[in-house]
Amino acid sequence: METVELAGLRIRYQRAGQGPPLVLLHGAYEDSRIWRRQLDALSDEFTVFAWDAPGCGGSDDPPPDFTGKDLGDALAGFLREAVPGRPHVLGLSMGSGIALELYRTHPSAPASLLLVSAYAGWAGSLPPEEVERRYAQVLAELEQPPEQFIPVWLPTLFTDRADPAVVQEVSAIMADFHPSGMRALLNANAHADYRDVLPTIEVPTLLLYGTEDVRSPLSVAREMNQRIPGSTLVTIPDVGHMAAAEAPDAFNREVRNFLHGIAG
Repeated sequence: METVELAGLRIRYQRAGQGPPLVLLHGAYEDSRIWRRQLDALSDEFTVFAWDAPGCGGSDDPPPDFTGKDLGDALAGFLREAVPGRPHVLGLSMGSGIALELYRTHPSAPASLLLVSAYAGWAGSLPPEEVERRYAQVLAELEQPPEQFIPVWLPTLFTDRADPAVVQEVSAIMADFHPSGMRALLNANAHADYRDVLPTIEVPTLLLYGTEDVRSPLSVAREMNQRIPGSTLVTIPDVGHMAAAEAPDAFNREVRNFLHGIAG
């Protein structure tokens, strides 16, 4: 793990390989360890960076009043300090929202966007009652032991065909979350709405979804595709929200195909 300090926050990250920079942004209750298969496989032709977002993994917890803009600024600072050149930015779930926040205020920072299992923010993609249900659910979970609520999450992240060892690995990473960090991230992200950002995106954009994702379903994917000019929507059959872990070979192949296509 390597470290960079941004506005008083210590940010930890992993780096592997050589080549064009590719930055990986994890989702909620996660950290850079979920990208093990991408750090291993994609580092043969890319310099792959996987950060621990503020409040996650080895990074410091942000203050309670941290905002979505603060997250986007933190990512922009991370790119300036740790990543050479103009990177491709890949965000999973919550990470896709951070990527969109980056684009809102730092549109020249990414060379491309790869939005995986993505939302235009919860408030931009989900009915208001579902946003409030999810917000209340996570708030309640922050007062519970991980073994009580993580089993509730797993069926929404994986299909029943997922390798049990992979499900267990992700479950262990999720159990290692920071309660105060997760609370700050929840408050920064839960009511975000990026619908106004989508039509302004001018960099190549991949939308990558599992066909059986129940958290960000294909209806959300199609809406994102319609709103982002020139975006490419690709689906991976028979996998859920955590496509990068459940079907890493297919996931990595689609990432390569997209990046090769825009390079050519």
